Amino acid sequence: MARQPDEKSAAKFSSDDSALIRELALLLDETSLTEIEIERAGLRLRVARNISVAATMPMPVATAAAMPLVASASAAAAPADMSKHPGALTSPMVGTAYWAPEPGAKPFIEVGSKVTVGQTLLIIEAMKTMNQIPSTRAGTVTQILVEDGQPVEFGEALVIIE
Repeated sequence: MARQPDEKSAAKFSSDDSALIRELALLLDETSLTEIEIERAGLRLRVARNISVAATMPMPVATAAAMPLVASASAAAAPADMSKHPGALTSPMVGTAYWAPEPGAKPFIEVGSKVTVGQTLLIIEAMKTMNQIPSTRAGTVTQILVEDGQPVEFGEALVIIE
């Protein structure tokens, strides 16, 4: 159970405790975690990020005339699942995608580039390791679906080759 601060313990917070809280807050930002809890020398510390969830708000009831308009707008706004595209190259791991071997360098590919099987298309950094992502097919790059420096998930479509 977390220790509840009272007036005496609040006054006993040291600069080391403040530094630890700042470190944990930075770690939350770097790792995209929502909460970290540690216990050290009888002190339990929990740092959490506020997350708002819009789904908890009740939606207003639409009239029958407005219903088709709302349905068509949401269908148009929802992007197609590009990972199901036959020419999609999907991410083999979770990490950060980069278009070039180093900052400021020429990108591996651009829209319209001709690629061959095995050619490096981009790099995904995972756990401080740079992983070259090769093309699984030959063709022309028609779409690049990720931004340079963007976090990517396993199975997320990265590039479309036709």
